Amino acid sequence: QVQLVESGGGLVQPGGSLRLSCAASGSIFRTNRMAWYRQPPGKERELVASITSEGSILYGDSVKERFTISRDNAKNTEYLQMNSLKSEDTAVYYCYAEIVIDSWGAAGHYWGKGTLVTVSS
Repeated sequence: QVQLVESGGGLVQPGGSLRLSCAASGSIFRTNRMAWYRQPPGKERELVASITSEGSILYGDSVKERFTISRDNAKNTEYLQMNSLKSEDTAVYYCYAEIVIDSWGAAGHYWGKGTLVTVSS
């Protein structure tokens, strides 16, 4: 059984910063791609940023130059540093990971339950 647990959400003023963390635990042989998605109120889920195990990174257009994704492979943890936050960044943020659970290569797609980020004065 694999679990992803996010932390670090909350209320922040426009222009402020927050750091999200997502720790994977359970039967993990290797973690491949990890990512952050978000779902603003009344809208569909969208990609925020993703990072491969080799460190290749992709950002959504709306967060480039403001957000930074990183990971610690030894801890099976990913992070999202969010700076210069805007009201339109308000959303539930979900972490995602593709995790290989055994040496045969069996893999699954896992999601956290989400953490709410509210940007408001």
